[in-house]
This record gives sequence, structure tokens and C-alpha cells, in this order.
Amino acid sequence: MAAKLKKGDKVVMLAGKDKGKEGTISSVNPTAGKAVVDGLNIAIRATRQSQESQGGRIPKAMPIALSNLALIDANGKPTRVGFKMDGDKKVRFAKTTGDVI
Repeated sequence: MAAKLKKGDKVVMLAGKDKGKEGTISSVNPTAGKAVVDGLNIAIRATRQSQESQGGRIPKAMPIALSNLALIDANGKPTRVGFKMDGDKKVRFAKTTGDVI
């Protein structure tokens, strides 16, 4: 099945502690149905010091369920994503405006 949300998409969070905040998807895990969004769902993780990095309490973006994310359309509002055939190519489009993403 084709992915409705992909890396680099600008999304808004629909539920959780960061509800209403916007961010950009940095990675997607389709098998788990989760995505990591920059600046959202931040948790503090304690790490040991190594030769490359300083140890301590480091903020890290944790995965969010794809059902809790909505794509932002050209008007800046949350929208659902649909698929349609554009010639012989399958494309994503915003349900609110009908624009191809």
C-alpha cells in the first residue's frame, strides 16, 4: 500500500502532549505505523559519554503513530491524503483543496 505520509512532509499533531504543533517528518517506519517528527514528542534520554559524544541528558524526538499526524495543505490547514491517477502515474492529493502534493 502506498504511503500517505512521507519523509519531508510538513505535518500537524492531532493528539498527545504536543497537540496542534507543527513539524517536518524526519523518518517513517511503515511496518510499525510510526514516524519521527522534528521538534515533536520530545523525551529526555540519558546517555553515557563516549569518544564521539558528550554524555548526559539529551532530548530526543520519539516516534508518533501515523494516525496522530495530519498533512498540512497549501492553505496551512490539516488535511487528509487521497490518491488519484494523473495520466499513468499515481499521485497523492490533499482532500481539502484537491491539489496534488
